[in-house]
Amino acid sequence: MRSLPKFEQTADLNSIKRKNGKLSRYFEAFSNVITRAAGRPATSIASILLVIIWASTGPFFGFSETWQLIINTSTTIITFLMVFVIQTSANKDTMAVHLKLNELIAANKQASNRLIDVEDLSGDELEVLKKFYVRLSNLAEKEKSLFTSHSIDEAQKVHTIKLRTERKQEQKPHGRRFNRTEK
Repeated sequence: MRSLPKFEQTADLNSIKRKNGKLSRYFEAFSNVITRAAGRPATSIASILLVIIWASTGPFFGFSETWQLIINTSTTIITFLMVFVIQTSANKDTMAVHLKLNELIAANKQASNRLIDVEDLSGDELEVLKKFYVRLSNLAEKEKSLFTSHSIDEAQKVHTIKLRTERKQEQKPHGRRFNRTEK
């Protein structure tokens, strides 16, 4: 894989920073903090306790519409905001995973480079790729070793060679070469 010279990397990073701006970077940092905090057990426990406290105050407020409106409004607002915050963090995490997988594919000489940036394909194109990998899986099931083939093309070649070899072995009677003129 071609590595960019240091000055090109810096220039590219600077252009991205200018394009995204400070607000975008602050929101991303804020999103990461909120997403981590929301995923902690203490946050879940605190939200459960808050609902229990709210429910226990129902008799004091006569289960009024205002009392119900408080929980409905607060949960709706929190849910609405959390969707965007968590999605921002999830997008970044997904991109990081894709980049790590792309690096592994690019670094492995036996892997198919056709899979780099596969996440940008349409649903129909992904369905075609899935069919290829189902075919690869079917070929792999016929192999004795789990590590025999690494790509669709290689699996097909290995499978074809093995079939030819097996056919030749079947044609040999008792260890000597079978001659078609012999009867």
